[in-house]
Amino acid sequence: MKIKVLSRNPDDYTRETKYDIHKVQRNYNPTIHPLEAPREYARALNAVKLERVFAKPFIGSLDGHKDSIQCLVKHPKKLSIVVSGCCDGVVKLWNLPTRECMTTIQAHSGFVRGICFTPDSQSFITIGDDKTIKTWVIGDEYDYDEIAEASNTIINKTILTGITHSINKDLFATCGENVNIWDSTRAEPLKSFIWGVDTVHSVKFNPIETNILGSCASDRSIMFYDVREKEPMRKVILKMRSNTICWNPMEAFVFTAANEDESLHTFDMRNLKVEMCVHHGHVGAVIDVDYSPTGREFTSGSYDRTIRIFGADKFKSREVYHTKRMQRLTNIIWSLDNKYIICSSDEMNLRIWKSNASEKLGVLKRREKIALDYSEKLKSKFAYHPEIKKIQQHRHVPKYIHHTKNQKFLMIEAKKRREDNRRKYSKPGTVPYKSERRNYIVREDE
Repeated sequence: MKIKVLSRNPDDYTRETKYDIHKVQRNYNPTIHPLEAPREYARALNAVKLERVFAKPFIGSLDGHKDSIQCLVKHPKKLSIVVSGCCDGVVKLWNLPTRECMTTIQAHSGFVRGICFTPDSQSFITIGDDKTIKTWVIGDEYDYDEIAEASNTIINKTILTGITHSINKDLFATCGENVNIWDSTRAEPLKSFIWGVDTVHSVKFNPIETNILGSCASDRSIMFYDVREKEPMRKVILKMRSNTICWNPMEAFVFTAANEDESLHTFDMRNLKVEMCVHHGHVGAVIDVDYSPTGREFTSGSYDRTIRIFGADKFKSREVYHTKRMQRLTNIIWSLDNKYIICSSDEMNLRIWKSNASEKLGVLKRREKIALDYSEKLKSKFAYHPEIKKIQQHRHVPKYIHHTKNQKFLMIEAKKRREDNRRKYSKPGTVPYKSERRNYIVREDE
């Protein structure tokens, strides 16, 4: 009589410690798995369908302002705190996890035009239409009820429209009729940069090359300054006005400009004669832009009431967010943990979104993490198959955006057709081809 006994050696499948890699009992010989590719394709198709099923990016809203929100800034060290300022001069500090307002400050008598934190994160600076620059000390504690009066007030001669602080120096810059560099210990600016423009409406310090700052002006130009020099460095003039710029936090000379021509323009500061990339998708003027902490993506808010997420080197957006109640966007920021996007809009609300629409919030178990990683790998492997590509790229948008996008497409096609006809019936060489990356640039001045 024969008896077959299952014999297993625990050393073959047991880890010595919990930190060891799990042993996989599988033969990778392709002849044993003839249907591996069709099986993986079916799994990738299911994964991309489930991604769209679970894509629910909206988390919540913060209401409490009584007027349109004009500026929004994130805390440089605490993920849970953002500060917003509105058109009635009120500044609010928000706690994102609890979605509550921690304190309310009547900072200015007119619009709050800008807010920035100091490098030590112990205080923040606000500017307003009342021509004042005020410093507010908050400290490290979470009890902000005692913030009643500004610790320092500077009265400026002209109205200010923007402010930014150096990331590691005790210097901040303001803009208005010109760009001023300030030291927090002085009541007068250290230096002023003037380049023959009426109004400079946005200014940003470079987070890597901390002596460099860029600004957007009313003459459709983007100008650059070095705080060590006496004169501006250079500027590039585009066909339409740029509302703001944002520096890439990982590449020192790369920045993206949000423009009135319904697109975003990414430049390398060392070569302003040609753009690195032109990002399309919006059907209204782009109001604000902010990079993710990794520098690989950025998000933009537009006058068409949508939020879009772009890859830093992609001309099309990978995601578009919208709601029925959200009106025209005024500000947008990307949280420092790379997980959330916070936006402000005309109807006095702040909204919190997930940067990855289908991402599960909370702690993931090991098996969940492995399954999600496997799904992501499958989606990237079969990303260019027609069916999977169609499902992955399709997004529902409001009807007016869909119609406007179709009209815009027809206008662009008609323009190309006119150029082709002009080139066809003109003398060879008189109507040259012009790259789109050069088409939006008027000239560069130094």
